[in-house]
Amino acid sequence: MSQTRMKNFKHKGKDQEEMRRRRTEVTVELRKNKREDSLFKRRNVPSEVEPDEEEDTESRKQLLQQIEFISANILSETPATKLAAVRTARKLLSRTPLAPIDQLLQCGIVPELVNCLVRDDQSTLQYEACWALTNIASGTSEQTKAVIKCGAVPLLIKLLSSSAKHVAGQALWGLGNVIGDSAECRDYVISHGVIQPLLSSIRSDVSIDYLRNVSWVISNLCRYSNPSPPFHAVCELLPAVCHLILHPDTAVKADTCWAISYLTDSGNDQIQVVVDSGIVRHLVPLLEQDNLKILMPAIRAIGNIVTGTDEQTQTCIDAGCLNQFGRLLLHYKENIKREATWVLSNITAGNDIQIKAVIDAELIPPLIMVLETGEYKAQKEAVWAVSNITVGGTSDQVGYLVRSGVIGPLCRLLAVRDAQIVQVILDALSSTLRVGLTMLCVCLSVCLSICMPACLPVCLSKSFIPKYSLSVCLSIYIFS
Repeated sequence: MSQTRMKNFKHKGKDQEEMRRRRTEVTVELRKNKREDSLFKRRNVPSEVEPDEEEDTESRKQLLQQIEFISANILSETPATKLAAVRTARKLLSRTPLAPIDQLLQCGIVPELVNCLVRDDQSTLQYEACWALTNIASGTSEQTKAVIKCGAVPLLIKLLSSSAKHVAGQALWGLGNVIGDSAECRDYVISHGVIQPLLSSIRSDVSIDYLRNVSWVISNLCRYSNPSPPFHAVCELLPAVCHLILHPDTAVKADTCWAISYLTDSGNDQIQVVVDSGIVRHLVPLLEQDNLKILMPAIRAIGNIVTGTDEQTQTCIDAGCLNQFGRLLLHYKENIKREATWVLSNITAGNDIQIKAVIDAELIPPLIMVLETGEYKAQKEAVWAVSNITVGGTSDQVGYLVRSGVIGPLCRLLAVRDAQIVQVILDALSSTLRVGLTMLCVCLSVCLSICMPACLPVCLSKSFIPKYSLSVCLSIYIFS
C-alpha cells in the first residue's frame, strides 16, 4: 500500500501518523475480503451445465474433436454452419471448471468471434459470440487482453444499444468482465465511451436481470484505487449510483454500495465528491439491514468516508450513523463486528465533539465489550478506538472512559505478542495518567493486579517501546 494511503487518517496530538490510520495489515485484509464479497468477473454458465469431473482419455478426445470442428467451420460462409461452430465454442467455454480457454485462443477463434459482433442481421450469432467472448474475458488478464486486442470493446459498447435485448444484455456482461480485470482495462473501456450508453440503459422498462448487470458493471467502473477512475467518469456515474441505491432489489442495492465503497477508497478529494452528491443520507439507513450482502459494503463505504476530514466524518454522524453501531458492535458475525469497530476507531480519531457524539450514543460499553470478549482482530480495532479517545478527548471524556471500566481489558491485552498493539495500549495508559491524579489512582488500582505481570517484562524486553511508554510501567512499579 502506498505511503499516500497511510496518511489518509485524521490526526492530532503527539503522533501525527497514528490518530487516523490505514494500517497496512488491516487494509490488505479488508481488501482481500472485498474481492471475496463482490465478484469482479462472472462467467455465464447455463444452470443445466453440471461441473465436470476429472477429464478422462475419452473426454479429452471429444474436446479435441470439438475444437477441430470449430476451427474448420467458424470461417464458413454458410450461416447455419458458422452458427454451429460459434455455439460449440460457447458451450465449451461454459464448462465448469475446465473451460478450455487457452486451447480455443491457440486455434485463433477470437478474431472471428469479434467479427460476428457486427452481424446485425443475425442476432442469434451475435448473442452466441458475445457469450463466448464474455466467458473468455472472465479468465486471466492475458485471456481478457486477447479479447481487447482483437477490437471487441468498441463493438460490445455499440451492442448496448441493440434492439435485441438478449444481445445487449450479453454485451453488457462481457464489458463488465473486461472492466473488472484491472484499472488499465477499466480506463480503456471508459476511453471508448461506455458510460453514456450504459447510463442510458437504466430505464423502468428494462428487466431486473439487466439492471442487476448494470449495477454490477457500474461497481466495476468504480473499482480500483491505484489509479482511481478518471474524475470525469466518477462525476458521470454518481447520479446513477444515487438513483440505484434506492432500488428495492437486493443485488442492485448491494453492488451500488460496493461502488460507493470503491469510490471512497481513493483519498479525501474523491470522498468529497461522493459526500457532495448527497448519497450519505441514503447510505446510512442501510446500516439497519440484516442482509449481509448489503450491510457489509454499506459499513465499508461509511468506514472509508470517516477516514477523511473531520467535516466528511461529521456528514456521516449528522446522518445518524452512530445510532446503528451499538447493534453492529455486538453483531453475531465477527467480520461485521470488526469493521464496525474499525469505523468507530476512525470516528474517535476526530475532534472532541465527535468523541462526545460516540459517548452520547452509548457506544463505550459495547466498545469495551469488544475489547474484552471480541476476537483478536476486533480487539485491535477497539484498542485504537480507545487510544484515540485518550489522546484526543477532553479530561471528562477520558474520565468517563476510565469509569466505564476500560483499564482492565486494556491491561489484559498487554500480554499479546503484537508489538504495535502493546505500544498503542501503553500510549493510551500514558495519556490517561496525564489527565490527572484521579485517573492515576484508578489506573493504579487496576494495574497493580493486572498490568504488572505482563506489562513490565514486555517493556523491559522490547527495545522498540518508547521511553515515555516505559515510564508508565515504571510509574506503576514505583507507586506499588
